[in-house]
Amino acid sequence: MPVKRVKVKKKVVNNDHESDLKQVKKTKKKKVYFGKDTHDSIVDYQNKDEREIKNEIYCARIKPSFEKLVENLIFIHGFASSEIHSKELKSDCVSFLYETLEKFDPSKGTKAFSYFNVVAKNWLIIQSKKRYKRKIRHVSLANFNELKSSDKIEIETYKMIPSQEKLMIINENKEMLIPLLEKIKVKVSNENEKSCINAIITLFTKIEELDFLNKRAVFVYLRELSDLNPKQLSVAMSNIRKYYREIVKNDDNLNFFLF
Repeated sequence: MPVKRVKVKKKVVNNDHESDLKQVKKTKKKKVYFGKDTHDSIVDYQNKDEREIKNEIYCARIKPSFEKLVENLIFIHGFASSEIHSKELKSDCVSFLYETLEKFDPSKGTKAFSYFNVVAKNWLIIQSKKRYKRKIRHVSLANFNELKSSDKIEIETYKMIPSQEKLMIINENKEMLIPLLEKIKVKVSNENEKSCINAIITLFTKIEELDFLNKRAVFVYLRELSDLNPKQLSVAMSNIRKYYREIVKNDDNLNFFLF
């Protein structure tokens, strides 16, 4: 008896279509951590007056985005170091972003993500530079014998403050120096000399507020205060020095100022 053959239709599967469906599902599941929702939440936060409501909006809808933003910046750019743990750095940066919430201006058309991304990155860069400066300024005494000779000398000769006797002498000299400069001011003849002596008096009056002093730094300070160019300042100082020598030479109480 002959066998009847039955044709079976094969189900054709569109692999490309199936792949597209999977991709769509993945896209739907993926949530943007700092997008339009966060932007709108920040605007909503700014428009509220009640502190309790603002806190609720921040904690529930803004803080998680800030934390994720800072976390990404820290690990992508390597801001964490042995001096500070990433969690501590992240917490401090998020606190700083919270303090700048009111500064964001949505009317300028800037997206909140762009604004706070720049703010957070700049803050992290500044903190990184501060840590580096502290690192190169401080020397560990744990392995004193392994330090360079120059470092050992600096440590051994370093003093936190001058002795009380030296402080008294400095203060007494300062009290006598300002009246001396005022006497010189009376003797100066031209405008450049007047600008120079006024700058010198200002410099000595505010000397404790200056961060760094050496011969070059003093000259730069005087240029800025007097508004004279280097040549004008040099000539004026030379003439002022003559008046200075003349006054201290003829006053027995000021002889020790001679140099």
